[in-house]
Amino acid sequence: MNRPDLIRIPLLALLGAAAFPAVAQTPPPAIAPTLSAPTVQPIPVPPPPVLIPALSPAQEAWANDWLKNGAAQGLMARQKASGPLRGDALVSALLDRAKALSTGRVDTADFLQIWALRPAAFDPRPGLAKAVGEDRLAQWSTGLTPPWSGYDTLRKGLARYEAIRDKGGWPTLTASTAPDVVRARIALEDPAVTPNEKLVDVIQRAQRRYGLEPTGNLGARTLEALNVGVDDRIAAIMANMERWRWMPRSLPVNRVQVNIAAAVLTVFEGDQPVSSMRAVTGSPTNQTPMLTSSIHSIVVNPPWNVPMSIAKRELFPKGRAALARQGYKIVKTPEGGERIVQPAGPNSALGRLKFDFNNPFAVYLHDTPSRGKFSSYDRLASHGCIRLEKPVALAELMVAADPNLNGQIQTLIDEGKTQRVSLPSQVAVYLLYWTAFAGNNGTVSFRTDPYGWDKLLAQKIEASSRRADPTAAPSPAIASKD
Repeated sequence: MNRPDLIRIPLLALLGAAAFPAVAQTPPPAIAPTLSAPTVQPIPVPPPPVLIPALSPAQEAWANDWLKNGAAQGLMARQKASGPLRGDALVSALLDRAKALSTGRVDTADFLQIWALRPAAFDPRPGLAKAVGEDRLAQWSTGLTPPWSGYDTLRKGLARYEAIRDKGGWPTLTASTAPDVVRARIALEDPAVTPNEKLVDVIQRAQRRYGLEPTGNLGARTLEALNVGVDDRIAAIMANMERWRWMPRSLPVNRVQVNIAAAVLTVFEGDQPVSSMRAVTGSPTNQTPMLTSSIHSIVVNPPWNVPMSIAKRELFPKGRAALARQGYKIVKTPEGGERIVQPAGPNSALGRLKFDFNNPFAVYLHDTPSRGKFSSYDRLASHGCIRLEKPVALAELMVAADPNLNGQIQTLIDEGKTQRVSLPSQVAVYLLYWTAFAGNNGTVSFRTDPYGWDKLLAQKIEASSRRADPTAAPSPAIASKD
């Protein structure tokens, strides 16, 4: 196939061969420098802050009452009673709460570098000033939280778990716990449990909510999930609600979303999920970053330029002879060093397809010749990139709008040549870390926190709230440090 929409890439180019020497050029004639006065650029003066009108007594009463819902929005695990605020203190609290609800309680300066999904800048002053002036504070407040159902269903779920906590939580189960006790324990989280339902069905439904193999037996991993404390479940919900606040207020209707923690990829078309597949995401020691970007092209039959960190840690210690037997190539770098390349082929770690998008972490989506992990319920095992269960199907979806490429992905693979296919239009990709997500009835599904990000983020939320919010109460079970 020889089409203008395909860029055939010589193998040496993708293997990183040294660039050819530049052609010598005749230098331009020397020009005597001239001195001139430097141009002084005026320093822009920021506009003065928007003035907030004085609140009426009725507005002050409403505002103080509204500030009491911080725990209900996941901004703190517990809230304490505090006297009414007035004047500047009340305005300051309103501005702080508005910003926290809109773009997150934790300041981006306190983010981990790998949390590369950052909220947009937001100034709450103009909106608050307008709401006070028009006496529409209630309407203003409803527009602050994320517009996504994923946030609102977690908010409903949070109310359920706070009620469970306030009633004393749940008992610890063992393999010998009486069936009625097991049923009652699961029913605290799952309102669909009925007295006459088979216990095996009740357990299987719980296992699916926890992302476990639905055996129907109270095995070690099921007991571990059921015995996670209610305070930890609340912390997970809080952390996931915070991540929803980092999301943009509108998303491309056609996009790819990867849930890192659940190791699942979902394709959206017209803002509706149209397909999903299992994935393998980064291990706890090789974490996949949270980020957003756009897939611009697919490399068919890609070689693998092994990252130096992996080469030093895992491949160079095997020795040159062993690497040669396994098909690896050792090539010189322009700096005089060496690196390892695995040529394209059926045994390449990248399989037959690589989906490229710009990002500072050098991660991407790709095929893999190792298919065994896709049948596992433990799929956090990569070096940080995302391996795909059905890469050909995903590629076909992405090129379907191009009549010259539609239905041709497998044909291109079979040609055996390394070539880059430009997509007819770029596809947004979101790498997200969801460990808690809820249905419309508030029933929450959980995944383990493989990277420890939930606990860390919940601590940061609590510490930030205690510094900025006069209604935040300490919660030692979740926040152990500032």
